[in-house]
Amino acid sequence: MNVLAIETATPACALGLRTSDGIEVGWVVDDERHHTEALTSSISRLLSESGLHVRDVDRIVVDRGPGLFTGLRVGLATALGLSQGAGCALVGVTSLELLAHGAREYGTRGTLVCAVDGRRGEVFVQTFRLDEVVTALTEPSVARPRDVVIEWATKGAPVSFTGDGVERYLRDFAAVPNGKVDHQLVPSIAAALAIGSTRETVLLVEPMYLREADAVANFSTRQRS
Repeated sequence: MNVLAIETATPACALGLRTSDGIEVGWVVDDERHHTEALTSSISRLLSESGLHVRDVDRIVVDRGPGLFTGLRVGLATALGLSQGAGCALVGVTSLELLAHGAREYGTRGTLVCAVDGRRGEVFVQTFRLDEVVTALTEPSVARPRDVVIEWATKGAPVSFTGDGVERYLRDFAAVPNGKVDHQLVPSIAAALAIGSTRETVLLVEPMYLREADAVANFSTRQRS
């Protein structure tokens, strides 16, 4: 089975491909939020260099968020268009679970807090337990970094932190007693390929935004004022 993974939830645009003969390739194709310009051409290049055409793709895995609003829309629209055009299956994964699986593959165990930068002084956050498997302990939510730091500093329990939301507020997260930072900026493409190869397919991947877009929020603020 040929599986294509698309990651656009963070400022980095990344792709992955697992071919039916077991070859796996992963690229970060852009890290400056140029998702619209980079994504389609990079998919064509990745498939071409692997000797494949779009019609050869059996399954597309796409990160549905939470993350940057525009990036998610670009990734989801591209995945849906390719799925419909090539007649291949579609699978959705979340940025937070990809971070958790990526951290586990790098050897992290125990309690892990994954945080994606949500801008506006907020992070999208979820807590997992990593042992033989990855288990979600909480639901994805929006929080202020300082509140997350205070919560875990107060608990005093061993914990790891990962994600670009952690990197943005690194000084705060690194100061948590009994805490450590797993430096991981981009949700794991390898994890997307692994999860997407076995997860049940869907007809439509629903985005996980957790809050309204910046443009809508700004408009609402102006309307209230």
